[in-house]
Amino acid sequence: MPHTYLFALTDGGGTVPPELGAARRLVERGHRVTVLVEDSMLPEASATGARVVRWEHGPNRPDRDPAHDPFRDWERTSPLAQARLMGDRAIAGPAPGHARDVAAAIDDDRPDLVVSSIFAFGAMMAAESRGIPFDVLMPNVYVPPTPGATPVGMGLAPARGPLGRARDAAMRRMTVAGLDRYTLERLNALRAELGVGPIAHSWEQVHRARRHLVMTSPAFDLPATLPPAARYVGPVLDDPSWAEDGDWSPPPGDAPLVLVAMSSTFQDHVGVLQRVVDGLATLPVRGLVTTGPAVSPSAVRGTPDVTVVASAPHGRAMREAAAVVTHGGHGTLLKALAADLPAVVVPHGRDQADNAVRVTLRGAAVRLPRTASSARFADAVRRVLDDPSYARSARALGAAIRRDAEHSTLVAELEDLDGADRA
Repeated sequence: MPHTYLFALTDGGGTVPPELGAARRLVERGHRVTVLVEDSMLPEASATGARVVRWEHGPNRPDRDPAHDPFRDWERTSPLAQARLMGDRAIAGPAPGHARDVAAAIDDDRPDLVVSSIFAFGAMMAAESRGIPFDVLMPNVYVPPTPGATPVGMGLAPARGPLGRARDAAMRRMTVAGLDRYTLERLNALRAELGVGPIAHSWEQVHRARRHLVMTSPAFDLPATLPPAARYVGPVLDDPSWAEDGDWSPPPGDAPLVLVAMSSTFQDHVGVLQRVVDGLATLPVRGLVTTGPAVSPSAVRGTPDVTVVASAPHGRAMREAAAVVTHGGHGTLLKALAADLPAVVVPHGRDQADNAVRVTLRGAAVRLPRTASSARFADAVRRVLDDPSYARSARALGAAIRRDAEHSTLVAELEDLDGADRA
């Protein structure tokens, strides 16, 4: 029997293709789906076949031009500044507008289920206030603090022994307290306006979800004690709609192809791209650099053997490639592994250092800082190409990722509405 779904999604850059991929899969199954999105997501949202509604009161960036980026997180480096930024720009600040728009959409259509981006706390509150169950999408590793997990965003390896476990427990308490400092009072004020009771910690809002749909492979994530609501549903490896296909072809020649794919949102990474290009130019390889919608290809100087383009279908390009250089975004990294490609990972922020730990621990990548020189980038690429252990490790991890993607339980979890009746 067809169901009615309301997706409340925010533009997280690399999170957009998998989250909209979930909506598209439900549309293909014959369900009625509405997606609330920012204007920067409209072309991709329209391609899903769902009914598309713009955020009217929630933050709504018009495009992915860096001038319109509400976070500018590349300017905030300290953990305290990052926590305040998350509170003001991603969680508590947008919550009233998100709640207003989602409440109106619920009243208009009475969906069976609301499906929310992880930081759209106001959307979750609106569903709760209207008695509609909600699920939270996590198109990356598991984000909320949980026993046994390393603190998110710090790029830490798993704890070893009592001291390591004590370190992680202390840091989890610190990150929870830091987030609460900038969000909890405002979230509870909004909850009171909506007629729902207070929460003790900010993350409790996420824990009120029916399910946490973790859109990755457990073979990629690190062991942790997840709550009962959490489900690993497998990754969605869709290319974004802006990655045009057309008559694209790899650069000419027989040398190994190295794909360079950094963030789809601006992270002040033009200089990094240029140093990667300059490093590749010293090697017997062909290079393909895709700058994405946030950086103009003209900002990066190519060479005769390194082509710089706005976009190319990564799924197709990776079938031709021998290695990938990436910032470590979850989507790009898992697509590379699913194509059996070793990687050079250059974390810029967000969850990227955590992803780098996961792939380097498995022996499938080399990690470099974003300040690395062209010579260091060249050495790292040469290393992953010349040492077959990286390709072997990538193939082993990629096999698990492909299996979990092919046998994804995402749609089954979203369709299983037993016990999710409206209040």
